[in-house]
Amino acid sequence: MTRVAYELTESVLIAFEQIRAHKMRSILTALGVIIGIVAVTVMGMAIAGMNTSFQSSLAMLGEDILYVQKWPWGPQDDWWNYANRPSVKPEQARVLNRIIEATPNSELEVAIPVLGRSATVKVGENSVNGIMLFGTTGDYRRILKADFRDGRIFTDTEADSGRPVCVIGSDVADALYPGRSALEQMVEVKGHRFRVIGVLAKQGSFLGIFSLDAQMMIPLAAYEKYFGGRNGGGAEIQVKVKDKIRIQQATEELVGAMRRVRGQMPGERDNFSVNQQQAFKDLLDPIERGIALAGLFVTGLALFVGAIGIMNITFVSVKERTKEIGTRKALGARRRSILLQFLVESVSVSLIGGLVGIAVATCLTIAIKLVFPLLPVEISPILLVIGLFVSAGTGVAAGFAPAWGASRLDPVVALRYE
Repeated sequence: MTRVAYELTESVLIAFEQIRAHKMRSILTALGVIIGIVAVTVMGMAIAGMNTSFQSSLAMLGEDILYVQKWPWGPQDDWWNYANRPSVKPEQARVLNRIIEATPNSELEVAIPVLGRSATVKVGENSVNGIMLFGTTGDYRRILKADFRDGRIFTDTEADSGRPVCVIGSDVADALYPGRSALEQMVEVKGHRFRVIGVLAKQGSFLGIFSLDAQMMIPLAAYEKYFGGRNGGGAEIQVKVKDKIRIQQATEELVGAMRRVRGQMPGERDNFSVNQQQAFKDLLDPIERGIALAGLFVTGLALFVGAIGIMNITFVSVKERTKEIGTRKALGARRRSILLQFLVESVSVSLIGGLVGIAVATCLTIAIKLVFPLLPVEISPILLVIGLFVSAGTGVAAGFAPAWGASRLDPVVALRYE
C-alpha cells in the first residue's frame, strides 16, 4: 500500500470515528446537506418528468405534420387581422391535394381536412360530456399516431359515403361500456346513432390541457350531414410532409399552394396560418428554462446553507483538536496528512447527508407518483448519481478552508493551545 493510500485509509477511519463520537452534531451538520440534496433531486426529477411530458405531448402533434388553420399558434399580436380571415374549409383540402399531385418533387404527401366540435356522447343512461368530436376522411389513417386497442379506422368507402360509423378514445369506451367491449355497439350524439368500429389505445393528455382519450372520430361526410360544418367552423387542414428533415421547405411550398387555393394576389398578406410542432416548442422552452432556473436557485440556496453548516462544524472540530494536530505534526505528520484528514471528515458527513437525501427524495418521488399519478415526476438514475457528486463537492468546498488552516498550524503553537 502506497503512503497516500495509507493516509487516505487512516483519514477515513478517523473520520468515521469522529462521526460516531459526535453523533448528534454530525446529524445536525448533515441536515443542511440532506435538505439541499432532497431539493436538488426532487426538483431535477420534476424537471425531467416535465420535459418528458412536454416531449410526449409535442410528439402527438407529429414532427411531419403541418396544420393549416385560421389562427396561428402562439401570441395573437394582430388579433383583428386573424379574426377577419376567411375560415379554412374542408373542400380546400381537395384542391390542395390536386396541386400536390401536380407538383413535381413535391415536399408534401397528402392534405386531410378535419372538422371538430365539443359534444356529449350517450349510451342509455351513461354519457360523457366535453368530448372532441371530429370528422375527417379515410386518409386520416396516414397521420394517425395512436394505436388501436380494438377494431380499426373507417375505410375510404365508409368515409366517402358518410356511413354512421365511429372510432372512440379509450376513456369514452371505458365510461360508456364499463367492463365490456365497445366494438359493434351504438353510441348517440345529438340524437344521431353511430356504430363503434374502433377503440384507440390510451394516449394520455396534451400538456395536461385536454385528454386525447376523450375523442370520437367519424367520416367527414357524416359530420357535415348531421352537424353541419360547411361554414368551416372549427375546420383545419392537416398536411403530411414527406421528409420531416425538410419541414421548412415543405412549409414554404404549402404557403404558396394555399395562396393559390384561396385565390390570393401577389403582395396580399396570408389569410391563413401554417402551424407546426416547433411553435409549441418555442412557447414551452422559455417556461421550462424559467422553472429550471428557479429550481436551481432554491436548491443552490439550500446547499449553500448546508455547506456553511459543515464549514462551521469543521472549524469547531479543528479548534477542539488543536493539540492533537500539534502532537501529530511534532511526530512528523505532513501538512498533506492533516489537510486530508479534515477534508475527508467534511466530505464523509456531506456524503452521508447526500445518501440520506437521495433516499428521502426517491421515496418522496414514488409517493408523489402514487398519490398524484398525473404529476410529471420521473425517477432518474443519472440525477441520483449527480446528487452524490454534488454532495461530495459540497463537502470539499465547505471543508477545504478549515482543513487548510489546520494543516498550516505551527506545531509549537498548537501544543501550547488551551
